[in-house]
Amino acid sequence: MDIERLDPHCQAIIGQYREMLPVLTRMSEIIPVQIRSFFEEAGIIVAAMEQRVKTEESLAGKLELKGAKYRDLFDLTDILGLRVITFYIDDVDKVASVLERLFDIDWDNSVDKRKAHEIDSFGYLSLHYICRIPESAYYSPEHPEINKIRFEVQMRTVLQHAWANMNHDTGYKSGVEVPKKYLRNLSRLAGMLELIDEQFSTIRSELTEYRRKIQNLVASGDLGEVPLDGDSYRSYLKLNPFGALTRRIAAVNQAEVHENSMMPWLSVFKGLGFKTLGDIDSLIKNYGDAAYQIACYQIGLTDLDIISASIAPQNLCIAFIMKNGGGKAGIKYMFDIINGESEANETIAEMLMEQAGDLPFMNQ
Repeated sequence: MDIERLDPHCQAIIGQYREMLPVLTRMSEIIPVQIRSFFEEAGIIVAAMEQRVKTEESLAGKLELKGAKYRDLFDLTDILGLRVITFYIDDVDKVASVLERLFDIDWDNSVDKRKAHEIDSFGYLSLHYICRIPESAYYSPEHPEINKIRFEVQMRTVLQHAWANMNHDTGYKSGVEVPKKYLRNLSRLAGMLELIDEQFSTIRSELTEYRRKIQNLVASGDLGEVPLDGDSYRSYLKLNPFGALTRRIAAVNQAEVHENSMMPWLSVFKGLGFKTLGDIDSLIKNYGDAAYQIACYQIGLTDLDIISASIAPQNLCIAFIMKNGGGKAGIKYMFDIINGESEANETIAEMLMEQAGDLPFMNQ
């Protein structure tokens, strides 16, 4: 655009813009850093953050239309713009809370477009804050203007952001008349995306509540009511359920215990048909002595002074398989899950069956 076409007042604002451009660029660098720091402190994870300084051409176009309403550059609220894109709807309010603590908010010029109820409004349901950096958050004696310039932060979800971009690409909302059949399809898609957005947040909330319930049940010891899954098993492991058996086995040789993850054994327990944490708890209580007998046979005549913590669930499962008729095939199946399928697993299973055949628990 030819700047000379603007009136002298607007040209003066353009001159201010050129003078302030290094300051605006600096702001576009420091503000995202501050915001991300607060997000980390608050434990907020966002999908993306974007920032831009309005170009001179874009500013000139705006001034050509509305220049008379601005006294100077500081009257404009969107010279610098940021966009925070969240995964979930309810995270938008969390982001807003962070911004309210970090910046001075110009409430008169901020707008919550989420309150719009038009049928085609989904992609535009952003929360817009007009902000200013307080001196308590950042101050530069060389550039005191930083604390005077207002900037805009838009907050919306990934789906809202994608929808707004798709609408922009298709020319929708551009002033070009769109045939009704396309408007109808766009509106249907907007409704579907809005429902998906809401359901993602609902599912996350329900999963959070489920995990809290599971943790409470595990803490109370009511394990028979707790379904066996990744979340419940992880909570159960915090109780160190295999610890006592591991220490008992280690005492055979006064061995050191090498800690490792017990999570891989979840697949084994599920493969053996266990349905609840109570089933694993019963396994420990009912087969602990058998697992200890197997361990004594394995390491009692050796000088092994380091054992893996996984020896406890391993021997519990071996004892369970042997006592319940799983035989060599069952033990091989267990090692195939833990170590990956291999012919060596069959050899190990056959050896264990031969060694354990004379142990007391097999004859009880």
